[in-house]
Amino acid sequence: MRRRSHPAEVHPIKVVAMGGGTGLSTLLHGLKQHVTLPGEEPFERTLPFISELSAVVTVSDDGGSSGRLRKELNVPPPGDIRNCIVALAEKEALLSRLFQYRFKAGEGLEGHSFGNLFLSAMTDITGDFSEAVKHAAAILATRGSIFPATTSNAQLYAIMDDGSVVRGETNITGSNRRITELRMAPANARPAAAALQAIENADLISIGPGSLFTSLVPNLLVPDLSKAIKESRATKVYVCNLMTQANESLNLTASQHIVALYKHARHEFFDYALVNQTPASPTMVRKYAEKQQSQIVVDVDCIEALGVKPILGDYLAEEMDPNEGLIARHETHHVAHDLLRLMLDIGEPAELTAKRQA
Repeated sequence: MRRRSHPAEVHPIKVVAMGGGTGLSTLLHGLKQHVTLPGEEPFERTLPFISELSAVVTVSDDGGSSGRLRKELNVPPPGDIRNCIVALAEKEALLSRLFQYRFKAGEGLEGHSFGNLFLSAMTDITGDFSEAVKHAAAILATRGSIFPATTSNAQLYAIMDDGSVVRGETNITGSNRRITELRMAPANARPAAAALQAIENADLISIGPGSLFTSLVPNLLVPDLSKAIKESRATKVYVCNLMTQANESLNLTASQHIVALYKHARHEFFDYALVNQTPASPTMVRKYAEKQQSQIVVDVDCIEALGVKPILGDYLAEEMDPNEGLIARHETHHVAHDLLRLMLDIGEPAELTAKRQA
């Protein structure tokens, strides 16, 4: 453990990271290193340290283990929440492996992860999904809090480029048509109260990375949540994806991702956008081209025209996945470092407080 008094050159901040899928859990891996509890030494002595880290997570999945549990037990889909709990675990060892363990056989068990079953059982015991998440986080000693974006049983439906309507996240991602608009039922989905409180108290709010329409937009379709982001005095940053997705963001530039988020949130709020400038290797370019995917074009002038300041960084990491082979992932420590570095311009805690109260 890191055990020293806080050096004078850094100051504490409260961070909220929003999203879903592997994008959010990847970012949390990096941010977790900068969470500094009383009596601990900051990870980087020249950066602000995180006194409170909160993850606000999309809960609209209806496929795989999460979808089965949602339909059979009427619980919110636990998959993305489970990944965030593991990402924030103090020590990602045996308990984390247990939460990620997926049954390979067994009638009714095959395909389920232990963590999903645990969260579903705890929801039944406590009568509240948010409480179940809190207990699971305590067991894994997470260095942050995890909140579902909504407590409603929300369903997604998409308007496609041919005017057709596709319902359910699994069907949406599996469609060959391009998404033009995403909607949520109920339209007045209620946010988790703790998520609203975290946003209100935040000094820094990040949205992304993650699938544009199925990981990021769903958070913004919760009306009170998007309104809280707009009204928050926090510094707000979009962490742009690395690659396009065939039916979600085909040929969309970085600035067009921001426009799509604004359109669905019905608010404009970003101060900065972190965008990757590292070119992919020829091997990765070829692999993603086979899936009609490519690197997102960084149109700096258009980002600036939106009133958002682009931050260019080397955020692309090429990793080997045992199931998918070569994949693009965000270099989580670079992203976390640059997010916190932005806060150096804000100043010491008194200035942060003044920014929130202005």
